[in-house]
Amino acid sequence: METETTPRENEGPIGAHDRREGGSSEPGIFIPDGESLSIETLSAVVKNPNSRVVLTDEIRKRVTASRDLLDKFVKSGRIIYGVTTSVGGFVNWLLPPSLAGEAQNNLLRCVQTNVGDYLDDAYVRAAMLARINSLGRGVSAISLENFEKYVAMFNRGIVPCIPEKGSLGTSGDLSPLACIALVGTGQWRAKYQGEILSGAEVMKRADIEVMELGYKEGLALINGTSQMAGMAGCLTDSAKQMINAHILGTCMSLEVQKAKIMPFHPAAHVQKPHPGQMRVADCIYRTLADSRMIVQDDEVEAWLHKLATDEPHKLGEQIEDAYSLRATPQVMGPVLDTICFIQRTLEIELNSASDNPLVVVAENDVVHNANFHGQYISNAMDQLAIVLTTMCNLSDRRNNRLLHPDLNGDLPPFLVKEHPGMRLGLMGGQFMATSVTAENRQMCTPMSVQSLPSTGDFQDHVSFGLVATRRTRDILKNTSYILAYELICAAQAADLRGVEKLSSATRKMHSILREEVPYLDHDIPFTDYFETVAEMYRSGAFAPAIPDIEAYDW
Repeated sequence: METETTPRENEGPIGAHDRREGGSSEPGIFIPDGESLSIETLSAVVKNPNSRVVLTDEIRKRVTASRDLLDKFVKSGRIIYGVTTSVGGFVNWLLPPSLAGEAQNNLLRCVQTNVGDYLDDAYVRAAMLARINSLGRGVSAISLENFEKYVAMFNRGIVPCIPEKGSLGTSGDLSPLACIALVGTGQWRAKYQGEILSGAEVMKRADIEVMELGYKEGLALINGTSQMAGMAGCLTDSAKQMINAHILGTCMSLEVQKAKIMPFHPAAHVQKPHPGQMRVADCIYRTLADSRMIVQDDEVEAWLHKLATDEPHKLGEQIEDAYSLRATPQVMGPVLDTICFIQRTLEIELNSASDNPLVVVAENDVVHNANFHGQYISNAMDQLAIVLTTMCNLSDRRNNRLLHPDLNGDLPPFLVKEHPGMRLGLMGGQFMATSVTAENRQMCTPMSVQSLPSTGDFQDHVSFGLVATRRTRDILKNTSYILAYELICAAQAADLRGVEKLSSATRKMHSILREEVPYLDHDIPFTDYFETVAEMYRSGAFAPAIPDIEAYDW
């Protein structure tokens, strides 16, 4: 039986025992079992304002059991970090349980130190969902009443304001998660129904009683990797969708540059069977099976035989393409394989208990630990930054070949057919793409190795996981501009060569693009078109064109 932490009609504020029956088959429902949260589910739930978190009886039982066990230990006089001791640089100070509430509230206020612009709403909701899922494992010893109130905050659309800069990522995301917890206790501020209001006012309007914290509960709410893991999960899901569309866009680039199909034949890749390489090659080879623009192997051989003589001589064409075309599977393959590894890492993190200490009923014990450390996320986001930039490097080189009058075959210089010289065509767009590519490359310096000690050397190794995640967010957005430019160039070249010769899949992608960006027979400011196509990549607008080929589903 599933229950939801929202009140029945005409009931008062949510408290410890307010429940309503619910159904797990209902669309938009998420059950935080602490085991099965995927990045796809995370992304879908946080983007859907009508989604709801539903608690099962089993989740309630294990959350309650962990809290009951901690109560037992406190009554027995055990010394437990963050319960009967202070925290951080004051770890060597004992605190009586009678001061627990004040100490936990002081903890929230003290660590809420972030600065800068507020994180996007989806990333805040991702942090809340990740924290709920972690607490749902039932080893964090939060009270059921406060857990239900946290779930209600998510379900009723409360979005705490979280400044994005300042997290060390060592005891997790202390400051970002404290912003959420403070709103739950009636402090700080949040967005609610289009307004930014005080925490007290938000909780009142949402008809949720404010949290009253007992020992350990401040730690349970803020000591973990939920902000960086939730945000990283959204970014990785977006990156996967963008890359699938880009592989299809790459097929169009290969077609209009009259690339040769042989390098994508499965016979080559089965001899170097990296999964990502094989997937990319299979996508390209099968997508272009009905293309009349890609160059087939028998055409190359017939052409060479025709030009053969008894003496060495230079040809106007060549038997193999440049690496930016021919080596696409070998360059994009590591991108796919790395993202698959990142996804596995993030899904383990999202389904983990990442606070300290853990009150584990199965062990009948309190386990002091360092699961809050964000090194896994920091490493993963550094890797995502690198492979996205690798992809941009490849796109930048293909862009150059499409425009360069000495490299683009019989296409007009800078893809300008009408009034060349008087018009500059797509020349100016390369300024943007090259600049943004260089910016991405500069931002690839790893954050995961930048550790600096803090908190009186108690936190003497830090991950900067949220910094790495924010930086990767910026790289991902830059990447969408670079891919947008390549697609606009490829579509322009396709019009010049004859759209009817494209493969069925790339022709459909071309059609979707042309609903927003026309064939360019006159010079115009490009910024709005670049923004539009970049957003199309980010929003999944090209998904209907992706063919039903298994290799695209990775």
